[in-house]
Amino acid sequence: MAAAAGRCGRDPCGALCPLLTYLGVGYADYAVLAHVLPQPALRGSPWCPFHAAAFNLIVLLLLACHARAVLADPGVVPLPDTAIDFSDLRSGAPRKPERSQEDWTVCDHCEAYRPPRAHHCRICHRCVRRMDHHCPWINNCVGELNQKYFIQFLFYAGLASLYAAGLVLAAWLGPAGRSPAGMAAGGDVANNRVQTAHCIILLLESLFFGAFVTVVFYDQVMSIITDKTPLEQLRNRGLKEMNREGPRPLKPKLVLLREVFGRGFVLCWLFPWSCSTAPGTGPMYSPLPSRYV
Repeated sequence: MAAAAGRCGRDPCGALCPLLTYLGVGYADYAVLAHVLPQPALRGSPWCPFHAAAFNLIVLLLLACHARAVLADPGVVPLPDTAIDFSDLRSGAPRKPERSQEDWTVCDHCEAYRPPRAHHCRICHRCVRRMDHHCPWINNCVGELNQKYFIQFLFYAGLASLYAAGLVLAAWLGPAGRSPAGMAAGGDVANNRVQTAHCIILLLESLFFGAFVTVVFYDQVMSIITDKTPLEQLRNRGLKEMNREGPRPLKPKLVLLREVFGRGFVLCWLFPWSCSTAPGTGPMYSPLPSRYV
């Protein structure tokens, strides 16, 4: 909690975006329960209680995954207890390029060693293992230890958007919703106008956020199965001509997915808890390379 509060102080957008997320989710839940399901096309259906329970379950999982992504350690590289002497590296001696995937490097900002594939976040002011990006919507970095929760949040946000849009369209296009008797059963004209306004707002919100999270979800999954974060992709483009080592061997896609979502049962990938021990235990969690431990 203290770390999250500190990030809010350094990045005001990181405080606003989660608030907008909770307001948007809260409004969607209110609109579905108070203005969509009570419409004639849905309230008389035996599936109405199921839709209410299912939508609230999706919302609950969405909020739980978002909270885990916000509060979880993304994989911050620990700092050493004592200062490290880097005078030999600053003396002009040749230094291994940052693109090396096999050796630890030195972060000029943290003045500490960092493991392979770790990057420095300018907002968190720390290096994060397998950092994907700093996301203002969770006010945290997306890294090795919380990428699963971030992807789950995107999945349930997209699912909730699709569900809400489907309910609105079912209420409008269903036989009971289009019939004159159904419209008359909906109550007075003013009440119908209020319901229609909320349905339009909910539909627009669902389409906008649904499309947004779908694109981000696709990018996240592709970065996993290609084993390259966006930062690494940009760096590889800039160093393409200089890279003589060639790309590292690509692991099978299922192995790469299990490294993020856990090595337990695949159904556990849908829930915001750890399915197995986090990958990379060992030197990755030490402030020093193995040769100094």
